[in-house]
Amino acid sequence: MNLTETHVQVRDLARNFANDRIRPVAGELDREESFPQQLYTQMAELGLFGICVPEDFGGPGLDTLAYAIVMEELSRGYASIADQCGLVELISTLLVRHGSDAQRDRWLKDVIAAKALVAYCITEPEAGSDVSNIRTEAVRDGEGWVLNGAKTWIHNAPVADVGFVLARTDREAGKRGMSIFIVDLNAAGVTRGSKEHKMGQRASQVGALNFSDVKLSSKALLGQEGRGFHIMMSVLDKGRVGIAALATGIAQAGLDAALDYAKQRRQFDQPVAEFQGVQWMLADMAASIEASRLLTHSAASKIDRNEDATKACSIAKCFASDAAVKSTADAVQVFGGSGYIQGFEVERLYRDAKITQIYEGTNQIQRMVIARALLRDGSGT
Repeated sequence: MNLTETHVQVRDLARNFANDRIRPVAGELDREESFPQQLYTQMAELGLFGICVPEDFGGPGLDTLAYAIVMEELSRGYASIADQCGLVELISTLLVRHGSDAQRDRWLKDVIAAKALVAYCITEPEAGSDVSNIRTEAVRDGEGWVLNGAKTWIHNAPVADVGFVLARTDREAGKRGMSIFIVDLNAAGVTRGSKEHKMGQRASQVGALNFSDVKLSSKALLGQEGRGFHIMMSVLDKGRVGIAALATGIAQAGLDAALDYAKQRRQFDQPVAEFQGVQWMLADMAASIEASRLLTHSAASKIDRNEDATKACSIAKCFASDAAVKSTADAVQVFGGSGYIQGFEVERLYRDAKITQIYEGTNQIQRMVIARALLRDGSGT
């Protein structure tokens, strides 16, 4: 896919930042599981947060394709950093599309400036892929609300200032009985669980949030009451494009490392890159990465053209994440025993890749979405 001059510029900006600032500290961030606020502040100064926020609202005003490009390039440096970019993109999109003027004035500028840390609070112990089973509940209290419930595996939960919380507001209305609330996570009644220690993307802070009689004003409601599920779904396609791009970046970093190592590592008096078995692994990695990138860019472009992009986004996310796991496994294989040792980049990339098959909808869910679209439309095109 041909990129515009703007897309090339934003790609080079993100790539240079990843190479110069992210990649040198990725190993340390992974080991320490630390939250790199300084990096996020620098990214915000470069306009790498809230990529699609219109200029009228203080953002760069770029398109979804530019967002996908940024996600891939940041992920080549370290996927945890790209993950934060993706989270900010989803929250800023919610505010632009569904927030009131007062909500945008209060939060949007600080969110894309990395001054207000956000959490998107959907998942619960009994509601992962099945979001319709959420039990967190907001009950009217005069003109406001009282929030009770628990969320788990929430990105940024240990550090976030504000949460966008999906809660049930009508027990009998099913998906039409859900609403989203903007919640101060330092308010009375909000408690945070311990930080989870994850297999990969370890600098992404993940934990639980508990809400006990948290009082909310009427102004905390995002959009219309009862439209929470619809609002959440409205950013799902963009979220899946973001993960597809992030997975592509992980896979590309694995191929880059494997190529360098294969040229340098010698066995039987020649570089291992001279062996056909290694060459075929490298070729398969390159083919799957190119396909992932093209699928991702195509899906992003459908969003930008206001087309129905759901199937395309699920295909891109499913294919790219599966390809990332396979490609990073092959990268470990190229490194041999060294690839299995902590401290080598490919060992971390292999761990980082796995979650891309799980979050933003597991790949089993993606295959259901794709199959339903095929059966509904009667065509694979």
